[in-house]
Amino acid sequence: MKKFISTIAFMLLVFVLQAQDRIITGTVTDAQSSQRMPGVTVQVKGTATAVATDQYGAYSITVPAQRDILVFTFLGYKSQEVKIGKQTKINVKLAVDGRALEEVVVTGYGTKSKSGKILIRGVAGIKSSVKFTPPVVKRDQEVIGDYNTEEYTTIHDNAFLEPKNNPLSTFSIDVDNASYSNLRRFLHNGQTPPKDAVRIEEMINYFNYQYPQPQGEHPFSVVTELSDCPWNKENKLLHIGLQGKEIPTENLPASNLVFLIDVSGSMDTPERLPLVKAGFKMLVEQLRPQDKVAIVVYAGAAGQVLEPTSGAEKGKIYAAIERLQAGGSTAGGAGIKLAYQLAQKNFVKGGNNRIILASDGDFNVGVSSTSELERLVEEKRESGVFLTVLGFGMGNYKDSRMETLADKGNGNYSYIDNLLEAKKVFVNEFGGTLFTIAKDVKLQLEFNPAVVKAYRLIGYENRMLKSEDFNNDKKDAGELGSGHTVTALYEIIPVGAASSTTLAKVDELKYQEVKATTKAVNPDEMVTIKLRYKEPDGAKSKLLQQVVQKNGIAFAQASDNFRFSAAVASFGMLLRDSEHKGASSYPLVLELAEGARSKDKEGYRVEFINMVKSMSLLSQNRD
Repeated sequence: MKKFISTIAFMLLVFVLQAQDRIITGTVTDAQSSQRMPGVTVQVKGTATAVATDQYGAYSITVPAQRDILVFTFLGYKSQEVKIGKQTKINVKLAVDGRALEEVVVTGYGTKSKSGKILIRGVAGIKSSVKFTPPVVKRDQEVIGDYNTEEYTTIHDNAFLEPKNNPLSTFSIDVDNASYSNLRRFLHNGQTPPKDAVRIEEMINYFNYQYPQPQGEHPFSVVTELSDCPWNKENKLLHIGLQGKEIPTENLPASNLVFLIDVSGSMDTPERLPLVKAGFKMLVEQLRPQDKVAIVVYAGAAGQVLEPTSGAEKGKIYAAIERLQAGGSTAGGAGIKLAYQLAQKNFVKGGNNRIILASDGDFNVGVSSTSELERLVEEKRESGVFLTVLGFGMGNYKDSRMETLADKGNGNYSYIDNLLEAKKVFVNEFGGTLFTIAKDVKLQLEFNPAVVKAYRLIGYENRMLKSEDFNNDKKDAGELGSGHTVTALYEIIPVGAASSTTLAKVDELKYQEVKATTKAVNPDEMVTIKLRYKEPDGAKSKLLQQVVQKNGIAFAQASDNFRFSAAVASFGMLLRDSEHKGASSYPLVLELAEGARSKDKEGYRVEFINMVKSMSLLSQNRD
């Protein structure tokens, strides 16, 4: 009898255990490279329960009672079903789907191997080989030829200016960093990037710098540093750094987000839509229950595929993202209009109202010209909805259009070339990417002609403003996000310096005399920095001022922030073959960067050093 009761008790225990939900954890890696894969969908078969792997390829999922199979899916890879059984930890290796790779259209940026094959960088950052065929670009079901249709705005380097004729230098801040990851894509493919693809301020601002957190009423701190210019020893280099206030995620306001995703035919390659989907899954993982997400897509027409959904319903959002497929023409203007309508309808007062656009920028249906789109976004930004722009793809990429949309939409612009960059944008810099702490931030520097013979702002060519724009609160300028840093560099020729830098000559004025004020006789002040900004929902700007003294520090005592930013600027001038590059060289860049790695938790600075080494070798091979 006791044996019978024990058997019944054991069976009841087994039944209870089987009826309980289980938590299964594990990691997903690429079978070929063993790299961990973020953004993989893990779903309980036969249910809507799903999660996505985090930035480390890890997942944790609650499996309902009586369910025993997990399905692992990622576009470009073979789906895999795993029976749970008694396991509580399941690690999975996904294999590349060879059939999917054979259907990839080569866009002309691959690297041809000796065997006659072309290597294509896949969605997980690995390399897969397919049979080489002459490169073509498919768009909207038609072949448009064996050529590159990427578009960049023409940039002319800022010139040296003399304070007696041009005492003021005025510009908008720029936290965009798309140029850096875009030129990295070129270098990884063994190509020198086009000059106009190299925006030095975006290269510098790709990196975080160790500036102090703000203290007091203003949402950012301002630091300056003056030392010798590494590529022109007779000149000085002024380093200006802004540090946005770091707001903990739990203290951030609720988000009203609209994912606006291009699903046209031009997005149908591994480095586009699959990467978009993986990136957005990583972002969804960061969301809280009070945050809401809606999804709008556009191809030949625009449509809503997910109503505003709480961040607590991650499985529902993952499933909507996973269902997206590419095909058709590109009605980008219609998609933008619909996204703004949806964002305005669900507007959260005092919250973060933002559209996140993911596209290659190749709009070709409806409102499609850059000027039309610019006016559309300028009109819509008055609603209080910000626009973040994420660029993907190659061959037909429209960088100039994407940058314009972000600038006019009170947002930021990034180019995502691999999963690690998606992790940087969506995870590491989550707050800065999505939460604005100050808008219309602009700087104006007044140089003392008694101390400064000439000056030059390095980069920011397409962010320059007129002197009168500084006090005009209606003039749009850049936005600063939570935790963001902004860095600007000026090369300065001191009065009396034996500089080798030549200046353009200007004839003496006939009708008026340019004369410095008595204050300029002060031999200690080099420059006065003024800064204006608005609160995210404000209409009137606030003013800060700071004076920089002429006596800098020896270069040996310069901070890692100073030396590393100088290294990046020098590299940018080499890539642009700038007339102002002076004694810049790849060995100089490496010396500066290697001595200023500082805290490099994510390895971005080491990656930069390796890029410089690669470009140095590429340059030697071409000489």
